[in-house]
Amino acid sequence: MAKFKISYFDIDGGRAEPIRLALSLGGIEFEDHRLSFAEFKEMRAGTPLNALPVFEIDGVAYTQSNAMCRYVGKLTGLYPSDPWQAFLCDEVMDIVEDAVLAFGRTMRLEGDELKSARKDLVDGMYTRCLQLLDKRLEAAGGQYFAGGHLTVADLKAYVWLKRLRSGEQDHVPVDLADRLAPALVRHMERVAAEPGVAAYYARRAK
Repeated sequence: MAKFKISYFDIDGGRAEPIRLALSLGGIEFEDHRLSFAEFKEMRAGTPLNALPVFEIDGVAYTQSNAMCRYVGKLTGLYPSDPWQAFLCDEVMDIVEDAVLAFGRTMRLEGDELKSARKDLVDGMYTRCLQLLDKRLEAAGGQYFAGGHLTVADLKAYVWLKRLRSGEQDHVPVDLADRLAPALVRHMERVAAEPGVAAYYARRAK
């Protein structure tokens, strides 16, 4: 087995979290390299695209978090082998990524400008993404997004929704998902209760 290392910020969330979860669920050992923002500034120029996460495989650094999810998903049985189910999995991951990117464009704003931008985000991209994910989940049977079982798409949606409902995003109502995507909220709770996911966070809490 190759030697894996994930470098990302020292948070239980973000783009690296679905990858960490998938590797843990699959019982694959990896180095979980967690960085402070100051440490990232020092190493930024040495990353492939001046960004995190960075996924090292036998010492070679790679980028693009959804590509990492797909690769790790294939190693762990958390990515569909059927082409259509794989497409559904990919669509969900890219929908979440669009929402994350839209949020990122508001992060350097302050005051009234931030409040206005977050309102536009809530009324626009966040609402569209939540309603579409809810629709896709229902179309897939209401349990998982693709293949009838847990995949990296479920993990990515779980990580995003968990943060969305945490209250950490200023001017984003914590009940937004509850109002717009109740099936998606039930899905988040279902993924959180998965034995492997629960065990991962239990270890993190120690």
